[in-house]
Amino acid sequence: MKETILIIGSGAREHAIAEALARSPQRPKLICFSGARNPGIAALCAAYGIGSIVDPKRVVAFAAEHAPTMAIVGPEAPLAVGVADALWTAKIPVVGPTQALARIESSKGFARELLAKHNIPGNPFFQRFESLDGLEAVLTRFPNQHVIKDDGLAGGKGVKVCGDHLLSLDDSLAFCHELAAAGHPFVIEEKIEGEEFSLMSFCDGKTLRHMPAVQDHKRAYEGDKGPNTGGMGTYTDADHKLPFLTDADIAAAQSINERVAKALAEDCGAPYRGILYGGFMATKDGVKLIEYNARFGDPESLNLLSLLETDFVAVCRSIVDQTLDQQSVDFAREASVCKYIVPDGYPDTPRKGDAVHLPTQLPPDVTLFLSAVDVKEGQLIATGSRTVAVVGKAATIAQAEVLCEQVVQQIPGPFFHRVDIGTATLIDRRVEHMKSLRSA
Repeated sequence: MKETILIIGSGAREHAIAEALARSPQRPKLICFSGARNPGIAALCAAYGIGSIVDPKRVVAFAAEHAPTMAIVGPEAPLAVGVADALWTAKIPVVGPTQALARIESSKGFARELLAKHNIPGNPFFQRFESLDGLEAVLTRFPNQHVIKDDGLAGGKGVKVCGDHLLSLDDSLAFCHELAAAGHPFVIEEKIEGEEFSLMSFCDGKTLRHMPAVQDHKRAYEGDKGPNTGGMGTYTDADHKLPFLTDADIAAAQSINERVAKALAEDCGAPYRGILYGGFMATKDGVKLIEYNARFGDPESLNLLSLLETDFVAVCRSIVDQTLDQQSVDFAREASVCKYIVPDGYPDTPRKGDAVHLPTQLPPDVTLFLSAVDVKEGQLIATGSRTVAVVGKAATIAQAEVLCEQVVQQIPGPFFHRVDIGTATLIDRRVEHMKSLRSA
């Protein structure tokens, strides 16, 4: 039977999902429901609905019109409100966890407590708070060495780190008071030092198929300066590791993902079917968990889906049918570099409404993914967030970076990007940082 696949979401991640599905020899029919019209996705879809993706009834109503055989949820917010649950109830299988399982992302305290309960390595010291009781004792136990996190989803703006955002005990107390006043539980963690990386796994609740490791760059400006963003770009290496990681680091992250999937099934009484995304840090004391996400990362998925050689429709079907143990998953042995073009002023005061002029021809190993854009009077317009992602693939990171940068430079206008992502200078700094930590 020919698949009809519902994609939920409208960003570059969902554009990459649509492109990967469209490459399938099965030639599935694609439909999309999202909060905005992404012309890149729309060009691949037979139907495109616009509405609230965090309203399960609206999503199911659109699905009922088009009878998908399967759905893929891109962003975290629909998962947190139970869109997957509603689709399963409507007899539509979903690549994306149910609301209870999605707590691995929607509650940072839940994730930490799951690791602690099941003796899974990777936790630093942490404590979850629902009030201010005992707060000062914990903050003073780790002076200048703590991280404060809103327990729930905060769009990347709910985490503050000593030395970056919190410059004194008063700053930390003020942020905690702000969260408590808003009725938000929060988690305080010991700050750990090392290099971050993402390790995502396809998961059907029993079997995991791991993806190559990726490094994201959250800071807006070169040299890892400036405010946090949704992610300015990413890179992968041809060996599916990263230059600053050891085989033991990769094995540890994969093991944590496997144990977390098992723990989730035990505690929630249901299989985790979707993408299990561990955000990790390599430290001198081994791999530590930063946080979990319950879906593909953005921009990480742009690299990974560009490298995926296996039929993505078959992978998704094996996830929902829990037959991933019978499905091999292969990625090209190439490096990749992704750079986002964003409006001037992003992320705090981004320009909106500027025309986006894309190159008419691309090299064969470069792909563009559209994100926060719209079309007005036939012209592509930036709507104020990450605008266009450029992904280059090559034999080495250096070659992929050159390809990527050449295309980024061809996109004019009041936009900027991080030139340094994927460059030897940046990567060498990461390698030397880990060498110094491991030898200390």
